[in-house]
Amino acid sequence: MDPLKPADARPMGREGVAQSSTSAAPAVTPAAAPAAPAAPSRNVTSRDVTGLIAELGLTEDHAAEPTALVTPGDLLRAAQTLKDHGFMLMDTVGLDYSTYTEPRPKRFAVLHNIYHPRDHRRLFLRVWLDDGEVLPSLYPIWRAANYLEREVYDLMGVSFTGHPDLRKVLTPDDLEGHPLRKDFPLGETPTLFRDGRFLDPAAFRAGLTGQSSGLTGYRGELRRGHGEDRTPPVMPEGGPK
Repeated sequence: MDPLKPADARPMGREGVAQSSTSAAPAVTPAAAPAAPAAPSRNVTSRDVTGLIAELGLTEDHAAEPTALVTPGDLLRAAQTLKDHGFMLMDTVGLDYSTYTEPRPKRFAVLHNIYHPRDHRRLFLRVWLDDGEVLPSLYPIWRAANYLEREVYDLMGVSFTGHPDLRKVLTPDDLEGHPLRKDFPLGETPTLFRDGRFLDPAAFRAGLTGQSSGLTGYRGELRRGHGEDRTPPVMPEGGPK
């Protein structure tokens, strides 16, 4: 017996495969491993609002984000249905299409951004309006509409019926016009406030940059880290008089 040959070595055939005088047992194929679950798609179908728009009886608008067209008279019904489905009001904006390159149904549009916090569905409600046409307030449905609609009223001039406190929120009370309208005059013009004060843009900037005393009463050295010997105006003791 060759001491270098293993005891169980079998003679090799022409193909280099071990030969045996006995029939080889059939090879057993291992069971296939279960397929790994497919990774979830990033395009989650639950966020599709096509069926929701159909349920609301609205028409889908051609837009980059899911948007439905709604008339002013149907807005409250659609909004209440969305709230019953768990949606909430995230934002309200106004748009002026008077200088848009393509024709639009009406000059103004109000967009309500409606969002579901659990399944992350989002739907925009677009309402077309003419100049002077009013829109029902969503405040009775979502309290978040309070300041959102006041901002649209202030900057775009759209009035909301049923709002509890529809007044300006950003611009001075005596500022005429609505700054986000396309026909609002551009450029810097002095603003006259009710008590007779003037806000001149050039003088206001000069006071902040230190070019002159401007409207601030001092030249702004403290803003640049200089003029520590000068004391800027401070609030009177006990608050404003």
